[in-house]
Amino acid sequence: MTMYPWMKVLQPQPFDIVDQHVKVAGVGTGFEATIGLRVRDGNSHELVRSFVTAGGMGVLGNFQAALALPGVPVTADGFVEVFDAGGTETPASMVVVPVVFGESLVEGYYGFALRTVEPGDTLSAIAHEAYGDASLFVRIFDANRNQLSDPNLVHPGQQLRVPMGRDI
Repeated sequence: MTMYPWMKVLQPQPFDIVDQHVKVAGVGTGFEATIGLRVRDGNSHELVRSFVTAGGMGVLGNFQAALALPGVPVTADGFVEVFDAGGTETPASMVVVPVVFGESLVEGYYGFALRTVEPGDTLSAIAHEAYGDASLFVRIFDANRNQLSDPNLVHPGQQLRVPMGRDI
């Protein structure tokens, strides 16, 4: 028998690239129907915290919110935390979703292009193609940390996210 979780995050999905208004949605419940939402950078510093109401007394409900980041995060990686905001210091339940901050990758981030790696491609070559500057390969590497562990190792057939912004 499968149990439905008390807290389920539908958005963002793990390693999504988020913008300056982090949209969070899901299904859950918390003490007195209060669900906590928090965004942290890769150094675990809290960037923004908020609360929504959903469900209550064992009833699950839908929730959604947009959390405005106070500025550009200092790290490209971060986390969205959704938790039972009941009166205790340690939440009874928490879901942690790793994310990538688009604005930390490229100024004016508005989305990403998909690029399939071809034989002979390197991140530097893809960066030169996308940005006109091979040294900006780190943007592409950071945007794809969920599938790349070494910037010098890409494989034909991999589909990479190439962050786009207004400085391009």
